[in-house]
Amino acid sequence: MEGGTLTSSSRKFSASALREKLTSLSTSPLCPVVGLPASIEFVPTKIPRRRRLQTLAVAIWSTVIIICISLFLYLCSIPVLWPFTAVYLIWVSCIDESPVHGTRLSPWFRSLKAWQYFAEYYPASLLKECDLPPDRPYVFGYHPHGIIGMGAIATFATEATGFSAAFPGIRPHLLTLTNNFDVPIYREILMALGISSVSKHSCSNILKRGPGEAITIVVGGAAESLSARPGTADLTLRRRLGFIKIAIQHGADLVPVFSFGENDIYQQMPNERGTTIYALQKRFQKLFGFTLPLFHGRGLMNYNLGLLPHRRRIVSVIGRPIHIGKCENPSLEEVTQVQMRYIEELTRIWNTYKDEFAKTRKRELSIID
Repeated sequence: MEGGTLTSSSRKFSASALREKLTSLSTSPLCPVVGLPASIEFVPTKIPRRRRLQTLAVAIWSTVIIICISLFLYLCSIPVLWPFTAVYLIWVSCIDESPVHGTRLSPWFRSLKAWQYFAEYYPASLLKECDLPPDRPYVFGYHPHGIIGMGAIATFATEATGFSAAFPGIRPHLLTLTNNFDVPIYREILMALGISSVSKHSCSNILKRGPGEAITIVVGGAAESLSARPGTADLTLRRRLGFIKIAIQHGADLVPVFSFGENDIYQQMPNERGTTIYALQKRFQKLFGFTLPLFHGRGLMNYNLGLLPHRRRIVSVIGRPIHIGKCENPSLEEVTQVQMRYIEELTRIWNTYKDEFAKTRKRELSIID
């Protein structure tokens, strides 16, 4: 090195020394993040228009909460609309009880073309095992929860899979967390789809209206979403007795529904029991009533990285009804006996169709909790 000039040999030495220094900083080799793709597979430029519309429909639904919140905040920024937004907030907070009565279902809205594109994306379909006469109320138990429950939306909240044509006279109400009805505008969309609160009060209000009324409960809830991985069917069911008790109290037939493919549309990051991630997710669930699985799927312009679900077939098999006698105060033993019949029917559905709709399964149906 002369006059501050760096020679070729000194550059080589410096690079070598720097590499050794960096290597010494780590005691173990760096490992890639499990579950993330090594490279991005982009969407071809030439895609049929119908497939683009299908992807658009799913993308809009996947972000509809964000869209609704953003739209409402924009409306709140316009002074001339402040009286209307104030009245709307008072209506939502203090007056409107539709979420616990299920009275705002719109057949027209459920039948929009957009929902057909939504269902065709996966594609999602319904398989009917037997007729359900509309002379009694029904409680549908939907399994598994999956990450978000896209199959439940397609089957019970829209007419895209032909629910009303398959079961004429039955009025379905998919149930969701009460907190969802606190989101302005979004709540109106949910109610137009026939979606109601999953509270006990809401279930009773709908079922006591009598024959033809039906509620659909995604039984596993937030806890089961943490176990949702492709090729698996790990159900949280054994301690879920509330939906069975409600069915007995209203003399409603119990109908198990198993949705093959629901767990296949997203990848989830490792979060086995005992890990820090699992503990944090359970803590979050305890505080807020729901949890946040660390998942990924595909994007608008690529096939393997993003928050949109993968295109995987979803088939919702609606099983045979379990007839129940009405009893306003059933004992724990009576509820447990009905639960055993319910699990037997759900297991029968799995064993009957697993070789057709779950060919890539990694293990058999398991009730883990």
